[in-house]
Parts: sequence; C-alpha cells; structure tokens
Amino acid sequence: MEQRRLGPVVGLGTWNTFGGDEGTARTVVDAALDSGYRVFDSSPMYGGAEQSLGASLAPRRAEVDVATKIWAGSVAQGRQQYARQVEWFGRVEIEQIHNLQLWHEHLPWLEEERDAGLIDRLGVTHYAASRFGELAAALRTGRFDVVQLPLNPDERDCERELLPLAAELGIAVIVMRPLGEGALVRRSPPPDVLAELGVETWPQALLKWALSDERVDVVIPATRNPDHARANAAAGEPPWFDAEQRRLVERFAA
Repeated sequence: MEQRRLGPVVGLGTWNTFGGDEGTARTVVDAALDSGYRVFDSSPMYGGAEQSLGASLAPRRAEVDVATKIWAGSVAQGRQQYARQVEWFGRVEIEQIHNLQLWHEHLPWLEEERDAGLIDRLGVTHYAASRFGELAAALRTGRFDVVQLPLNPDERDCERELLPLAAELGIAVIVMRPLGEGALVRRSPPPDVLAELGVETWPQALLKWALSDERVDVVIPATRNPDHARANAAAGEPPWFDAEQRRLVERFAA
C-alpha cells in the first residue's frame, strides 16, 4: 500500500460499526492490520468504539497510529475524555477536536500535551460544508497538523477552499465518508466499468477516486465486516485515476 504523510493511505473508521462489541472489533482490526492499515480513527461520540478499539489494538499497539478526538462541552470533560483515551491506547498519535466543538478552549491544553510528547499531532474536524469557513479559520491559525473532512463524488465542497489551504499550509488530510456513509455503494456499475477502472469492487473505485487527489493523505472507510476491510486495502495501491477515470466514477456515483 502506498504511504503518504500519515502512513498507508487506507485506514479504518469506527463510526456506526462495532461500538462496544470487542469480538467484532478484534476481527475487523486484525483483518485491517494484516492488510497493511496503520491509522485507526475513533471518537467519544462513537459509543463504546474507543474502548473496544483499544482492547483490540493492544496486542499490536506498536503497529498502529490512533487518531481519536475530543468531543466535549467543557475543558474538564475534554480532559476526562483524554484521560480515558490514555488508559485505552497508552498514548494518542493524532488527537482531533471533533466538529470544532470549543476548539478555542481545547486547543491550549492539547498543545501542552503535544509539547510534552504525549500526542504527536493535533487535528480538527467537521462534516458540514456550512462550517467549512470556520474550519478554514482554525487551520489558518497554524496550530493544527491535521484536518479531517468529507470527500466523495457527492460531497466535494472541501475542494473549493480547504484542500488548497491544507496543501498551502502543509496540513495532512484525513478523508471521512469516502463511501458517503454507505449511500454510494448501494449500487455498483457494470463489471466492464470496474475493469476499465482497474478495480475489483465499487468501494475500491470510490476510495481510489479520493486518493487520486494527491492532497489526501488517508481515507478512513468504516466497516464491521473484515472481508470489506481486506478488500478496501486494495484501493491503496497505485496507479491512481487520471481525470477521465475520476469523471467516470463521478458519473456512476451520481
């Protein structure tokens, strides 16, 4: 699998997947690790996903970069979330402020943790195009290393300002919702189209569509199916789509 600034270009998301089901989490995590994944993304917002992810990663923790989040309405709550994350993961490689919630308040204490060597990178996220202006303002502070945003053929608002800004500032990009939270994979183009794209599955085509933008560092499709985790890894291998191939994916995703 190709590697960019955050490592292998396909990672694992945990939104609406295994929650607190440690058995399912372990099966999916093992499949992902064996397929070359390194970035595993979670959040306190995702129910029990952080804890079950931590238990599943424990035997192979050195192989993994944890990208989780602070999703808290106060600094005290955020610190409590971080303390639990340290218990579950040992440390956090990428700590993100989820959906810009109280980002001005959380950023100073998170910077202290980073400066102490307990966090590698700080990030900020949002899923809604209506908040991308504020997300851009946060990036312009120069205090974030990573941004997480949605990108797929149906959600391209980030291409107008955020992706160029991230490239200008040297900020790494994590793509959420590369499959449109499953909406884009409910129907697939004919096999001859997949063959023309050089992929075996439609999810691979959608993931490769996002990764063909060189400003993207990693996509994090969420799944509770280990077979899907294995298949998705193939999207991380070049060659990447040219402009015509990307337009072909966009036509079938519409």
